[in-house]
Amino acid sequence: MFGVKKVAHHAGLMEQMADTVGADLREAVADHRLSAADYRTAVIRCTTCEGAEECAHWMESHAGAEEAPAYCRNRDLLERLSNAKA
Repeated sequence: MFGVKKVAHHAGLMEQMADTVGADLREAVADHRLSAADYRTAVIRCTTCEGAEECAHWMESHAGAEEAPAYCRNRDLLERLSNAKA
């Protein structure tokens, strides 16, 4: 099922993952480093991941991680945005 609840859930996971790896998505959108369309695409990309439960557990034990796990479908984006702050 691809509904509003699923999109909202994955948007929350993506925000949490961004926080975990030090990428501020809201700031990136505000600074025009991430377009609203690219943000939406990233959320949709996240919804295609079958590891949402695993993802939540990973974040619980990896606070302050330098990068998202290898299976994260937005890993490259999050890495680029977290490195842009440095």
